[in-house]
Amino acid sequence: MRFTLTTWNINSVRLRIDLVAKFIKAVRPDVLCLQETKCIDDAFPLKRFKRLGYEHVALNGQKGYHGVAIVSKIPFESSDVRTFCGKVDSRHISVAFGPKAQIADPLIVHNFYVPAGGDIPDPALNPKFEHKLSFLDEMRDCEPLHPKPADRHILVGDLNVAPHEHDVWSHKQLLKIVSHTPIECEKLLGVQAQGNWIDVARQRIPLSEKVYSWWSYRSADWSAANKGRRLDHIWVSQALGDSVRDFKITKDARGWERPSDHVPVTAVLDL
Repeated sequence: MRFTLTTWNINSVRLRIDLVAKFIKAVRPDVLCLQETKCIDDAFPLKRFKRLGYEHVALNGQKGYHGVAIVSKIPFESSDVRTFCGKVDSRHISVAFGPKAQIADPLIVHNFYVPAGGDIPDPALNPKFEHKLSFLDEMRDCEPLHPKPADRHILVGDLNVAPHEHDVWSHKQLLKIVSHTPIECEKLLGVQAQGNWIDVARQRIPLSEKVYSWWSYRSADWSAANKGRRLDHIWVSQALGDSVRDFKITKDARGWERPSDHVPVTAVLDL
């Protein structure tokens, strides 16, 4: 079956539900993974999603901050939430697809919102940065994130690290900026290596090409300046490496009315 999945840090799902609806009507992904939903589960706009055809929803929300959700057109078998660094701060949710979706071999989708890390790239001076580094260490060591050779797993989300030189607008100028410091890049690539994950963007786009999914609100003209970073990722396990048929970053969404600073990132697979 053809399977389309999108990840998007929406930066408040209630504030931007009309933008979500606009995107959904245009792309119709089977599964939409959201980060920074910024609402408790009871306040999530379930009715709107159901009217849009997304009746299957897994939530891990909290008031005002963080929050992740997976909304799906197709039913899943189960959902799970993991905590990291001993904090209940709504940064992970996963779902398992199987017979209910007429998927013979199980498919696991993990949705993450990695801590941003604050502004000072020194764990001794900045507890937020220390938290981020610890979070990445726990992701690296997390057994469920180490797919076996036959396991069909997908890991997506706002991982808040642009790990390669051309994942940022200026490698040299951002080396001391949180999201592209050498220690963050090393740790995120360590998570990827430990799980033997395939980075779909860089599987399909050469490392020599610039690729972004986030443009700061601080830029007066984000499009003209184009000072972006690739913070939003889709990874697949080795068993799915040959299944990816398409990959797209919807850059236009950054120019929509009252947008998120992140844009949707979509992969299409043949399962």
